[in-house]
Amino acid sequence: MLAPDSLQRWHQALARAMAACHGPHFAEALVDALASLVPVESVMINLERIGGAPSLLYERGIPAENRELLLQRYFSRGYLLDPFCLAVAQGLPEGFYSLGEIAPDDFFSSQYYKTYYLGAGSVEDCYFMLRLNQQERVSLSLYNGLSATPFAPGQLDLLRNTAPLVLELGRQHWHNAGAGVQQQTPDFEQQLREAFMSFGEGKLTARELEVCHLLLRGHSAKSSARCLGIAAETVRMHRKNLYTKLQIGSQAELFSLFIEWLSKGAS
Repeated sequence: MLAPDSLQRWHQALARAMAACHGPHFAEALVDALASLVPVESVMINLERIGGAPSLLYERGIPAENRELLLQRYFSRGYLLDPFCLAVAQGLPEGFYSLGEIAPDDFFSSQYYKTYYLGAGSVEDCYFMLRLNQQERVSLSLYNGLSATPFAPGQLDLLRNTAPLVLELGRQHWHNAGAGVQQQTPDFEQQLREAFMSFGEGKLTARELEVCHLLLRGHSAKSSARCLGIAAETVRMHRKNLYTKLQIGSQAELFSLFIEWLSKGAS
């Protein structure tokens, strides 16, 4: 339960966010209100599109040395393996989520996590996800990492309790967010999808390709086995075979090879 002074700060910041709705400073005021409840290191607010790349609506707190990784590499291709983007594409209902609730079982050991989270100065994040329409969502991501204390369970619960209010305010402000954002051409998106689906084509079997994608997304052998309806030992055999065919020896090499493949597909 919030102390009276903390509750007062929240109400004051919330009132400023409500007053800023429909204006150019709404995102900043809303983040200020959330930061009055829970310390937040950095923030990204994105317009998510089913079947397309996300677009940045607002960010703050991202260190300069991490901007290229997050704002260029992520939005051009890295998002294709992001567990939140994948969950949205699979019909994730609007609400509040922590990364641990969405990510596959071995995600925190994956090369993607090491590159796009630890490599960008973040150990975890959480999301408010707002559904605008059938094709578009707005995600408000709060990050904590190497220079801040990770979110405690009580802090996550506190943020989760604000979700109905945050989502309604966001709905009023961003209801037409997609109208002012330049849409990517179908050819670009098609190139990305084809690059993703044809990675290893001609070298890997269809099953090896399925295993490859699950491993890249952060699934363990057991989780991959459940997804595919096969034994974990069979997954390990496919993993060994695809490593041999691609002439690599680790998930880090697989990840680098895949990102390079996406870069060629997107060029």
